[in-house]
Amino acid sequence: MYHKIGPRPRRARIKGLYLGTPLLKKQLGELKAAGFTTPAYAALPATDNKSKGVNLSFDDGFANAFTNGLRPLTDNKFRAIQFLVVARIGKFNDWEVQLGDVREPLMDAVMIREWLAAGHEIGAHTLTHPMLTRLTLRDAREEIFASKKKLEDMFGAPIRHFSYPFGDRNDAIRDLVEDAGYETACTTDFGMNTATTPPLDLKRVMARHQSISIKSLKARLAK
Repeated sequence: MYHKIGPRPRRARIKGLYLGTPLLKKQLGELKAAGFTTPAYAALPATDNKSKGVNLSFDDGFANAFTNGLRPLTDNKFRAIQFLVVARIGKFNDWEVQLGDVREPLMDAVMIREWLAAGHEIGAHTLTHPMLTRLTLRDAREEIFASKKKLEDMFGAPIRHFSYPFGDRNDAIRDLVEDAGYETACTTDFGMNTATTPPLDLKRVMARHQSISIKSLKARLAK
């Protein structure tokens, strides 16, 4: 899972969300050298966990993830999915600014269409990036349902995948995601997914700080 690609501003408070472009290229190169491919996002791995498929995902839709990430993905023939904060497309990360972080631009519709044209995918990350469990169920439903509908209307493609803002969820939120018609939903829980992983509770590995080898990552996942 990726967020922001590029140098971290000095005033940034949420430091772990930044990944330098050289490190992104290194990580993608390691995956390619290890024989990994990026199947369509909906594909879950085989039960034996020996699949060489990996899903690459970006949360929030930051413009720097587009400008600094598109070329390395293309160079390695990898595809990825951007989970977009729909009411903030072409605007900025106000949910982080409210926490005292720096203001950063988000992808606009032109960038998103170029992202799609390059063979990548998009999913919904709500309308405004709230903590869903702190909302009324009515408001949570609006965030979950309307983000799907708006993306489909804007870009003319079915939206099948969702990412919980901050990884925040409970049974009621998960039920709303299912009712909205999403096929999968991502958490921020660390780990590897198998064919038995609930599709609305997918785990991920955060790409941050210094890179680790594929061998080291496998050892950590096996714990």
